[in-house]
Amino acid sequence: MKKFELPDELLFLRNSKAEQKTSSASMENKVVVLTGATSGVGLEALKRLAKGQATIVMVVRNQQKAEEVRSTILSLFDVSIDIVIADFSHSDQVRHAANVILAKYPKIDVLINCAGLHSTKVTYTSEGFETVFFVNHLASFLFTNLLLNRLIESAPSRILHINSEGHRFNGLNIHDIHWKKRPYTGLRGYGASKTAQLLTMWEMDDQLKKSGVTINAMHPGDVKTSIGSNNGWLYRMFSRLFIQPLLKDAKISGEAIYYLVADSQMANVSGKFFHLTLEEKPAKHAMDRILSKQVYDLSMELTGLKK
Repeated sequence: MKKFELPDELLFLRNSKAEQKTSSASMENKVVVLTGATSGVGLEALKRLAKGQATIVMVVRNQQKAEEVRSTILSLFDVSIDIVIADFSHSDQVRHAANVILAKYPKIDVLINCAGLHSTKVTYTSEGFETVFFVNHLASFLFTNLLLNRLIESAPSRILHINSEGHRFNGLNIHDIHWKKRPYTGLRGYGASKTAQLLTMWEMDDQLKKSGVTINAMHPGDVKTSIGSNNGWLYRMFSRLFIQPLLKDAKISGEAIYYLVADSQMANVSGKFFHLTLEEKPAKHAMDRILSKQVYDLSMELTGLKK
């Protein structure tokens, strides 16, 4: 009997249960910029990077929480951890954070874009952007581009987007990015932001050929995090009772992230999507190269980079 094989688009069902790769490589003397580092996947990445002796720049919203996290990490590991404050729902704060980092660090070896948001209702930033799309895509797009020359100067260097299998929910419509014409749902809004991030990644990968900078994206696993805690009590209760019990410890995310940004096997790998550490084929709509160029140009315009 012929063995049943899952189609490429459904391999995430198998990959979520598969054995993952790990790395014992050292990151001593490597400068790593990490957003969203005080909880969930970002916190686990921070712990693993500290264990690997990296010099870490935490880009976070909450100063007090960041100080507490840093204090805990420094009690365990003798490393350097800097804190840069920025709310990634405001483009001026994203720009300020990038400027602070560029002024202080003459090299950046790794950039990990981990800050993320899920909302069951449509909301808007003070600049009029749909919040989830801005935080999950436009902010990381802007931040990456602002740091890009430094990453190129520091090559070999690596960029890693913490993306999601949630991109498969799609929801991306470049003629209605801010959901003014359509009913908003949390899954499709989240899917739109993650789809846009993948589409622009293909364009950036093309631009970075021969630069010594790699750029990849990964789904951090089906793990317990605080994402979505900004939603109402009904969602939080549903998550606590029915979703969270099915999820794994976020420690696996930290190990996977570390492998992707530290291991020598990943040195020349670029323009790929991973489920944890296993390469995977994204949904068809997230690989449309005509759309990717359109979304890249739109992202440049919306973030003011085109000027």
